[in-house]
Amino acid sequence: MPRQRSERPNILLITSDQHRGDCYGFEGRKVRTPHLDMLARDGTRFSTCITPNVVCQPSRASILTGLLPTSHGVSDNGIDLPAETGEAGFAGALSRNGYITELIGKAHFSSYFTFQPTGTPECIESSAGFPEDWAGPYMGFQKTDMVLVGHNYWLPFKPPQGMHYERWYHGDGRGDEKNKLYKGHAPKTPTPQTFHSQLPEAWHNTTWVGNRAIDFIRTHRNEPFCVWASFSDPHHPFDAPEPWSRLHHPDEVDIPEHRTRDFERRPWWHRAAVENTPQLSGDLLKLRSEYSRIEALSEAQLRELTANYYGMISLIDHNVGRILTELDDQGLADNTIVIFTTDHGDWLGDHGLVLKGPMMYDGLLRVGMIVRGPGVPPGQVIKDPVSTVDLFSTILDYAQTSPGRQVDSRSLRPLIERQGQRDFAYNEWDLRAGRVGVALDLRTVRTQRHRMTIEVNSGAGELYDLQEDPHELHNRYEDPAHRNIRRELADMISQGRNGLPERRLPVVGTA
Repeated sequence: MPRQRSERPNILLITSDQHRGDCYGFEGRKVRTPHLDMLARDGTRFSTCITPNVVCQPSRASILTGLLPTSHGVSDNGIDLPAETGEAGFAGALSRNGYITELIGKAHFSSYFTFQPTGTPECIESSAGFPEDWAGPYMGFQKTDMVLVGHNYWLPFKPPQGMHYERWYHGDGRGDEKNKLYKGHAPKTPTPQTFHSQLPEAWHNTTWVGNRAIDFIRTHRNEPFCVWASFSDPHHPFDAPEPWSRLHHPDEVDIPEHRTRDFERRPWWHRAAVENTPQLSGDLLKLRSEYSRIEALSEAQLRELTANYYGMISLIDHNVGRILTELDDQGLADNTIVIFTTDHGDWLGDHGLVLKGPMMYDGLLRVGMIVRGPGVPPGQVIKDPVSTVDLFSTILDYAQTSPGRQVDSRSLRPLIERQGQRDFAYNEWDLRAGRVGVALDLRTVRTQRHRMTIEVNSGAGELYDLQEDPHELHNRYEDPAHRNIRRELADMISQGRNGLPERRLPVVGTA
């Protein structure tokens, strides 16, 4: 029987990492996501939701704080979110107002690979100094149950390094054996960063996050709670454990029609971002050059990579189903706002590119967003352009909690309840030269029909009509016939910020 509904609902935020906005069954792609499809049918989804930044740390900090990247200062990976800014986020506000709050899985509010130890629990070197029983508080969450990194390009760190997942993974004394199983991969093609992992599903961090989220719901079923369950996949490397890595046959996956690196048709920074050398040295240069870039792939390689990417998503979907079933079993579904989204997408072959970088194609910029819960209409699709920065205000709105400060975020609840409208959503990225070898200041606006990005330092730009040109082939930025729409979109970019001062914080690492 459902538990008696309190005035304030529970909040369950579930996120994936590097998950394209079209990689859901309900979007028409051939990826198997039955539980997320059901969540979308039972709730409201936003079909034109973008990320405020297309890499991990800035976008996650914006979800937490309701601030745009140049407002909270984490304008790229390798820049740490100040503790006081994080503590003023939605988790801190709810913690101070009677909610039990916990972060499970990947946080990435602070940098992993740093020039020197930074003292945060997410810094790999500093993590060794945290006692085994440390569990927070962190960034406003009363408790954390963290995965440190979670991308098996680096296998789970041995204690004393690592956090809760890594200590659990190695805690039975069989960590080296598990790592050998992970390395027992046999790709069908020599596809970069694509493996058929032999690590059993039970030990995978996706399963661990699902298990911990279920434990949290059982433990706190009689208390108002806010939990962020944060999966580390389908971020590269593309390494789902078998049988999930083989759930989708490479011959049957969707790949882009246009897979050419046509830099001559693009603004100058596209080529520079791919061909320049990052301004780093030593191991950090190797990481940024080899881990963060994948050369142009053959069709067979792209199919193999995409099939494994789909498998990672399906394993997440499976665990989302387990978490939602636990809500049902505990009688909490009718009093819980469930939100599923991600931090950013992946090019996944668009224009011959894989992973992410300063080319704001829709596969990278647009993300999925589903909301289900009391008062949320089922089966509703909202086309108004919105951003995941709006989650801060949305969560506090449903929790009847004041933000207590000015933010860049606006609640999505009026749109869900069919009140008001949005004309555009805004994205920004202040890249230092360490990432792609040249400093860039990119400002992007997305409407239902158009996407425009301007590089502020040079004045160069790109403009695409997504209705007439959904694959973003024809840059209309200098087209006289698009002069008026370019002016309108430029006005939107100037309105994208909420008047808060821009903040530029020091770089402490690279990821």
